[in-house]
Amino acid sequence: MTIKVLDPTSEVTKETVASPARLQTLDGSSIGLLDISKPRGNVFLDALEELLVEAGADVKRFIKPTFTKPAPVDLRHEIASQCDAVIEALAD
Repeated sequence: MTIKVLDPTSEVTKETVASPARLQTLDGSSIGLLDISKPRGNVFLDALEELLVEAGADVKRFIKPTFTKPAPVDLRHEIASQCDAVIEALAD
């Protein structure tokens, strides 16, 4: 029996994407916290923000208008231009 696996992205050639460099320290780093608008995600992010601030990070909070769709391009650009790293909260 042969199983054929199809790529749902329909990409003919795959581009290699390099991983970004890891932060060397949280101290002085700008960390974005993205709330995707699911219930209680903000509770997790509140606790995480406390830990990050204690570690010396500058924390910026962002929120998606709805969890059912990808973040708008403007929001993604804002996060990318203001933050060294981002953490996205998922909850239910």
